[in-house]
Amino acid sequence: MRLEKIHLLNYKNYEELSLDFSPQINCILGENGSGKTNLLDAIYYLSVTKSAFSSTEQQNVRHEAPYLLVKGVFLRQSHQYTVSCSWQRGQKKQVQNSRTPYEKLSEHIGQFPVVLISPDDTDLIRGASELRRRFLDGLLSQIDSEYLLDLISYNRILRQRNALLKQFAERNSYDSDLLDSYSDQLLDVGYRLYHKRADFLKTFIPHFSHHYNNLSGKKESVGIQYTSHFAEADYRSAFYKAYRKDVVLQRTTRGVHRDDYDFRIDDFSIKRYGSQGQQKSFVIALKLAQFDVLRDTKQLKPILLLDDIFDKLDDFRINKLTEMVVQQSFGQLFVTDARPERTRSIFENIDGEKKYFTVQKGQITKILVKGEEDQPDDNQNGQQDRQREPDNVTEE
Repeated sequence: MRLEKIHLLNYKNYEELSLDFSPQINCILGENGSGKTNLLDAIYYLSVTKSAFSSTEQQNVRHEAPYLLVKGVFLRQSHQYTVSCSWQRGQKKQVQNSRTPYEKLSEHIGQFPVVLISPDDTDLIRGASELRRRFLDGLLSQIDSEYLLDLISYNRILRQRNALLKQFAERNSYDSDLLDSYSDQLLDVGYRLYHKRADFLKTFIPHFSHHYNNLSGKKESVGIQYTSHFAEADYRSAFYKAYRKDVVLQRTTRGVHRDDYDFRIDDFSIKRYGSQGQQKSFVIALKLAQFDVLRDTKQLKPILLLDDIFDKLDDFRINKLTEMVVQQSFGQLFVTDARPERTRSIFENIDGEKKYFTVQKGQITKILVKGEEDQPDDNQNGQQDRQREPDNVTEE
């Protein structure tokens, strides 16, 4: 699977942009703040219908523009699919696949899988449990549509139950039967989510351990411990016993929304005892395991997005990632970097077509294409580098 084209209107700092991509390696180069990450984010947006970095559509639309559009052409198993995501102020987001709109955005999740590795990924280790749940939930949602529907249902019931608890406090009232009705639903859906999370980790952890060992040189062992209220034998009765606490705090204090994943290194918490290098290897291994699981489940290679990660890695880890590219472990690859010379030195000896896009202030000012032996140029027989200017860009 690969993304052949993309078209942006009013997406973040891009007023309008149309690009064709290499089926193999695409390098997006430019100074910090130029729009490299925004272009990568637009690709992510096409896959999961939301930004990886912004929580609201208002943060995605360019300045005071009234709407945004992200449109792309995917090639999957010899078939082309044109995906468009549009949003207009005051209206709901619209997502279409080959001109057919989805009734629910959840129907699109997992159709065109993508994996993003960014410098902020270490927040998975240092941040709150919500970030770790979101990561695993996002992966499970791409490979199991029933899980995604259960997760949506659970969050809806949770909001309703919490609203009821706040209502009790505001009205100085209490209705145990009404509270039971929400509790029973929450427990039933939560139990299914818990078991799918626990079962999934049995598949995920071997992939994760393999990649960590490769990145670290097998210097230590790593693991993931899943903790959940549903692991307790009396989880249902314990949930009901928490009613008094829930009413006082006006929120649901037990359930899978409180689950956590304890990241371990040599039986210690990596958050407390892991070095910066160990933490970097840990999160990259998590994302590479995500890639493996999506590939095995979908029977295709997801698009891999690497956002400014070379600044955060030492030479050993960069070389390990480069080896995986050489071995064609990945499919289509997108890389951003503020140091063009470094990126070119990393990829120059790797076979295959490579495109280098130079970004300046939300515009692509140069495109350099290398390694087009399978698509020879009539004038240069495909043996020389080819540089061209796209229709809607300015001269560098």
